[in-house]
Amino acid sequence: MTIPFFAAETLLPDGISYHSSPDSLSVDAAGSRARHQLELSTQQFWTLEDVQWMHQALALAQHGAELGEVPVGAILVHEQQMIGKGFNEPIGRHDATAHAEVVALRDACSHLKNYRLPSNTTLYVTLEPCTMCMGALIHARVARLVYAANEPRAGMVGSQMDLSAQDFYNHIITVQRGLCSEHSSQLLKRFFRARRQLAKQKKLDVKK
Repeated sequence: MTIPFFAAETLLPDGISYHSSPDSLSVDAAGSRARHQLELSTQQFWTLEDVQWMHQALALAQHGAELGEVPVGAILVHEQQMIGKGFNEPIGRHDATAHAEVVALRDACSHLKNYRLPSNTTLYVTLEPCTMCMGALIHARVARLVYAANEPRAGMVGSQMDLSAQDFYNHIITVQRGLCSEHSSQLLKRFFRARRQLAKQKKLDVKK
């Protein structure tokens, strides 16, 4: 499947600007949750490449929605080369673990013949990862996580708790959030609205 690039300006969030070398958000091994959260909330710079890769992830999310899956897409990038991709497929694969992030990790690790990813690998994903996905990202040694929309009910990079910079892990993930968040949020809202309408229509059909 060919995933097209989009015009970068179309999805760039309000108040977000390009920067040739974005500030990295890092937390030392000791970990300071307050500092980490402050840095997360104040990051405002993205490269053009960041925007383009997130658009690729959004295109994957849209493809998943067309197949009836919750629209989440993920892209793994190392040295500006895509090494893995995925979208939500729990329904299609009959696999509760087939979240977009996990599918992308499996894709990359299978091609690389290694369960550990190369250093400086970035994951672009359209929704804040859950507990399972954060654990997988940590074990695979993803260096940087860029996600679009927050997941207030189950997000594990700050919405419920933050697994990206815990003292008990031997790997810390640099996190940036909010890139194309509105586009991702609207995609999810449209999907669930359509699913509710379909369920309502099925109930009406049964009553006839």
